[in-house]
Order: sequence, then C-alpha cells, then structure tokens
Amino acid sequence: MNNALDEASLVPWLEKHVPGFSGFQALDKFGDGQSNPTYKVSAQSGSYVLRAKPPGELLKSAHAVDREFRVMSALGPTDVPVPKMLALSQEGDASPIGRMFFIMEYLEGRIFWDPALPQCGDDTAARHQIYDAMNETLARLHSVNVAAAGLETFGKPGSYFARQTDRWAKQYRASEVEHNQTVHDVIEWLEANMPEDDGVVSIVHGDYRLDNMIFAPDRNEVIAVLDWELSTLGHPLADLAYQCMQWRLPHNSGMRGLGGLNRTALGLPTEEEYVAAYCRRRGIDSIPDWPFYIAFCFFKLTGILQGVYKRALDGNASNPKRAKQMAVAIPLLAQAAMDEINRSKG
Repeated sequence: MNNALDEASLVPWLEKHVPGFSGFQALDKFGDGQSNPTYKVSAQSGSYVLRAKPPGELLKSAHAVDREFRVMSALGPTDVPVPKMLALSQEGDASPIGRMFFIMEYLEGRIFWDPALPQCGDDTAARHQIYDAMNETLARLHSVNVAAAGLETFGKPGSYFARQTDRWAKQYRASEVEHNQTVHDVIEWLEANMPEDDGVVSIVHGDYRLDNMIFAPDRNEVIAVLDWELSTLGHPLADLAYQCMQWRLPHNSGMRGLGGLNRTALGLPTEEEYVAAYCRRRGIDSIPDWPFYIAFCFFKLTGILQGVYKRALDGNASNPKRAKQMAVAIPLLAQAAMDEINRSKG
C-alpha cells in the first residue's frame, strides 16, 4: 500500500484551511499505529499532525476520521485533554489527497509504549502517578455531560454491549481468513449472557490504553488522549474493562501487557486497586458482571486485530509488517476470552 501523500496538492489546501499555516517544510509519516495513517507536518508556522483514512477498499464504518475530529472538537472546552482541532477535509475529489483527513495541533510530550514503564527506572512513585493520571482522565471522560458537549447524536444511547457485540461479530466474520471456532463460541456466549442495560451512557473512547495518550515532558500528567476512531456513546465500563485487559495480557508478547511482571515491586496498581480508584472517582459502589465485560473486551480486540490482519493481506494496512505479526495474537485473545468465560462459570 502506498501511504505517500501528494504534497503539491496538499500544501495549497493547508495554506487555505489551516489558520496561520505558512512555509511548508516537510511531511513525515509516524511509523506506529495500525489504522489511520498519521503524519507530522512541519512548517515555518509550526508543527501539525495530519491523520487520514487509509487508501483502498475499507470496511463499512471503519476509519471514521470525521468522528475523531468531531469528538475531539467537542471535548476541547472540557477538562478532558485533547489536541486542538484545526481543519477537516472532505472525502473523494473534494480532498487534495483523495480521501478524508484532518489537521490537529502537534504536542510535544512523552508516549509510553511499554506499560511496565521502564523509563521510570527505580522510581515507583512515578509509575503510580502515571497510572493514576490515566485513571483520573478516564473518570473525567466518562463524567462529561454528553448533551452539553453537543454529542447527544454521536451514537445510539442504550444497549451498548448488545450493539457492539453485533458490530464486532459482523466485522470479524467479514475479515475472517481462517475459521476459528473459539471466536464463534465466544460470540455465542456473549449474546446469551448479555447484562441487562442499566441506562448509563457516556462518551466511550473505545481504545483507551497507555500508548494512546501523551504525557507532559516534565510531569506525570496526561496532556492529550489520542486515537478516537472507535469512540461513540456507550457504556463507560467498556473503556474500564478494555484497559484492565492489560493486567491479564502477557508482557513478553506483542500485546505488551502486565502479566508475568512483579507489579508490586514496580509500583504498579493491581487491577483491583485500579478499578477501585475509578469507582471512587465516579461514585460507583461495585461492578456486577465484571467477567462479561472482560470477555467482551478480549473479543472486541480480537475483532480489531482480525480487521488489521485482513487489511495487511489486502495491502491496506498502515504498518503491514506489524499487522501480520499481530495476527499471531488473534487466537490467543480468543482463548483469553474463553478462559474468562470458563472462570465465570466456576
């Protein structure tokens, strides 16, 4: 897949639509990430980030960069840290690169790719602060007044887990390369054990994890949450459970989990401590049906990675080599979901 952009067409558009943009210097693709190709735009007027849909045939409802632009624009005035949105291009011929993209501010900071935080060395207090900042930011997101933010039409309220299970089951089946009965068994269990909808609705990030946020260069504070492609209106426990998968995934794998680490020695919170801190911030007494939410999130990640792998085979992945490596994790995640289901049966 060719992710190169036509600078001759792009630069005039930037000069016209991005406030104050002038003196284009360079366009450099960020190497990480699997979904929407992202670039650093350097100019005399400053640095910017361009995030685009990938080229080629795409799954329906995937790569919704316009939704990313909308939700981050809406969250800008809130206490949820997001980059400033600057411009949105339309699709097709209306776009200088032939596909939709948006421009946002570039923020200097730290991204932690390893959840064990080796950068902290022996500073266990710093690790605790980083995880607590991540927890606090998630609680802030879920506390945003949806209507006041202008996002009441950002998704369908209610029955979030039923709708999401249906969505990812369809996307998994559309992307399945080799039949995996475990995945289909997980889907069947989720559909049969759906918790009763409690009516709680919040903005849900959909891929909330450590490496999707920028921390300040000089303090353990989140200055931006990134990658809102999967965001919608939904149930806040989906984000919490999705992040807590990390405690269960092995650290010595491509999934970069916390499993197998001496978390106490590192100064990292246990899953129970992390969930308790979130509940305290949100005023929640307890979380029933926790195994369902964990199994659901393992399944959802299975569906995401299956789509990434299928795009790699079709030549439409942002990072094809990494995408094919991640395919190894698909059966492991499906089995992790089934293991959680079996534990819940006692």
